[in-house]
Formats: sequence, structure tokens, C-alpha cells
Amino acid sequence: MFARPSLKTVRWRPLEGEGLEHLTIGPFEAGIRASSVLIGERGGRPYGVRYIIDCDAAWTVMSFSIDTTDGRRLSLASDGKGHWRDAAGTHLSAFDGCIDIDLAGTPFTNTLPIRRLGLKPEHGTARLTMLYVPFDTFEPFPDGQNYTCLEEDRLYRYEAQDRSFTADLPVDEDGLVMDYPTLFLRL
Repeated sequence: MFARPSLKTVRWRPLEGEGLEHLTIGPFEAGIRASSVLIGERGGRPYGVRYIIDCDAAWTVMSFSIDTTDGRRLSLASDGKGHWRDAAGTHLSAFDGCIDIDLAGTPFTNTLPIRRLGLKPEHGTARLTMLYVPFDTFEPFPDGQNYTCLEEDRLYRYEAQDRSFTADLPVDEDGLVMDYPTLFLRL
């Protein structure tokens, strides 16, 4: 089983186009904080993004914020049970049931369900509904995703529930994605 991470910095680059992500993760209050800066492009449009994700000690996302270099911002908070609210405190019922998040431009958010669920090969496939945030529109929506442990603490399969994409994700000793076939490479 993965240990609670000490302060750690990792970097990924996209396999297509230009870009770089610089992420620092470590203990924060009673949980974990991931803080990252990304530059890249999506659909031919360049972007610069900074995000912060705060999780409890069990890797349940409690809040996240994303800021772009062109002034857009998204900040949401969760009760950890699949209920989200915006910065003004308004309940966002469209995301009821979403425990984990998936940010479009980073392999890091795959670590969240991997760590939170503690999957083992005998557990089979976990079917999840993620709160997905595309970096081009910043308009989140629910997204069905499946996770399966192929080798405990080493290799996990991600699959879009519509079966449009599948990737086997090797992880390090902290559960952080090493390489994301066809999309990202850890530096």
C-alpha cells in the first residue's frame, strides 16, 4: 500500500505538441495538497494554467482551483461525499455523485482515484463518475471512467466508460503516474 507522500516534485511533458507540467505534492494540514503549473495547447490553442487540489488524508478531493494566464478561474469545493459547490457556495447538483476530478491537461488527476480506492487486482473494475474539467472551455461536466488494478501499487488500467480510450498507467511508489501512453511522459 502506498505511503503518505512527503514533499515531492515531478514533471511531465505531452507526447504531442509543446508543453510542460511542474507539480509539487505533499502534506497539507490534515491531508495532501497538489500544486502545479502547466503550459500546453489543446485543439491548437495554447494555454497556461495553475491548479491547486486539496485532498483529505484518504485522497478524497475536498477542493480545487484552476487559474489561467488569460484570467479565467474555476474554484469548487466538495463535502467529500459527491456534493459540490462553487465559490459563492451554490450547490452544483449536476455533479452529485462525483467524488474524484479529472483535469484535462494533466496525468496527475489519475492518481486521485488510484490512491483513494486502494484498488487490488481482486477488486475488479471500479466504475466512477468524475467531475471533468476541459482546459479549453473550463465548463466542467460528469464523465464516466473505469479503473482496474493490473499489478498492485504498480500498474492500473484507465478506460473511458464509452470505450473510446484505454491506457495502462504505471505508477511510482507514491502512486503518481509515470507514463501515460500516447499522452504524457514523466521527466
